[in-house]
Amino acid sequence: MAGRIRVGVGGWTFAPWRGRFYPAGLAQKRELEYAGEALTSIEINGTFYGSQKPASFRKWRDETPDGFVFSVKGPRFTTNRRVLAEAGESIERFFSSGVMELGDKLGPVNWQLAGTKKFVPEDLAAFLELLPAEVAGQPIAHVIEARHPSFAVPEYLDLLRARGVAQVVAGDSQHPLIPDVTAPFVYARIMGTREDEPNGYSDAELDRWADRARAWAEGRAPEGLPAVGGASGGHSTGADGVARDVFLYVIGGAKAGNPAAAMRLIERLR
Repeated sequence: MAGRIRVGVGGWTFAPWRGRFYPAGLAQKRELEYAGEALTSIEINGTFYGSQKPASFRKWRDETPDGFVFSVKGPRFTTNRRVLAEAGESIERFFSSGVMELGDKLGPVNWQLAGTKKFVPEDLAAFLELLPAEVAGQPIAHVIEARHPSFAVPEYLDLLRARGVAQVVAGDSQHPLIPDVTAPFVYARIMGTREDEPNGYSDAELDRWADRARAWAEGRAPEGLPAVGGASGGHSTGADGVARDVFLYVIGGAKAGNPAAAMRLIERLR
């Protein structure tokens, strides 16, 4: 048995994708519909910068096919604060803003911390307690994108594991690589696409990330990603035989090539 692997990009409105990913002449209002057929997931980034209207979430839900899933970035007003434990009102406001209109197409919520935000165990634990396990009867999956090196310690991972929250696997980036498995799913953002590669990544690199996604989905340890919490045991590496869903986003890097890389990964994983 294996979990489901979903692959996508960040957002869908990006001018350099027109004529490269999107066919020339495609109406802009149909870009999400096109991306929804070519990819299996998209991380919505606009929610990080400001609230969206409930009607927008309903529209996005209706323009994508059955089985498609959106992950959503939590608002920066929630996470870019000195004391995370004081974010309760902001979290409640986010979940009442209309995001639940995505229905069964709502995937994990990514709470991205500022790169300067250091690991304070008590504060992070209090923040995790504020994250709802469900809203209006619908389970909510959460992932933390910690970007300061101080988070690369077993104590942080133990906090996540106790609550079933994932840490973003920041692949091919300047951010700390913390690939430990702490939740019933894995959430990876790979950021190494290059302009000199037609598909963003080389064939060998695409093969490697496809193999890693498949390993996570099958409960095996991915190659080349030693766990912070102990490389020898399945407790952190994911080598426990437990099937997990995987969300893999090609994001950042040479952004113009990200959709091509995502599609090549999907082909490899079929």
